[in-house]
Amino acid sequence: MAKIVSVPARALVSYVLHPAARFLLRIGVTPNMVTVAGTVGVVIGALGFGARGELFWGTVVVTAFALTDALDGTMARMRGPSGKFGALLDSSMDRIADAAVFGAVVYYLAGLGNPYGGVVAALLSLALGQVVSYVKARAQSLGLDADVGIAERLERLLIVGVGGLLGAAGLEWGLPAALWVLAALSLVTVLQRLIHAAKSDVVPVADGPA
Repeated sequence: MAKIVSVPARALVSYVLHPAARFLLRIGVTPNMVTVAGTVGVVIGALGFGARGELFWGTVVVTAFALTDALDGTMARMRGPSGKFGALLDSSMDRIADAAVFGAVVYYLAGLGNPYGGVVAALLSLALGQVVSYVKARAQSLGLDADVGIAERLERLLIVGVGGLLGAAGLEWGLPAALWVLAALSLVTVLQRLIHAAKSDVVPVADGPA
């Protein structure tokens, strides 16, 4: 099953970010700096705005800084081959940012009395989102292919963002509904990756005696 955000759309985002990436590299900013700055921005947007119920500005700030997830990758490709630490830092910062976003959502919805089971959906989305990332990373470490799935990190953040905007528009059901959709799609993605990895696990057949 294809990703929600198609490859051409992702390529368009990268193309738009190219000028910014070239400028930042020219003035000495590294991809790792952008990675950390993006995470700090997401945390501020989630905890400083979203958790306080300012869903519109929380969504705007989190979305803007979440784009750095594509920006730092673009910068890294432009700069050329480098060490592996950047990939480790990027994955680690992603987990921190996700925890901040969903933690803020849980705090906000709990304060409203957990409408439509939104707290449960948020916790499921957070847990399943971690599993989505883990399955791919673990599969790669074992030499398997799990690079598939309908809802990767970009899609997950966009779904939460749509829910935040619906909530900001006064639709109380909007954010919980988005979270339940996200939980379901995350579970589907986990299953997709496990199945794909299993199919890629081809055991070489030993040659018989000559």
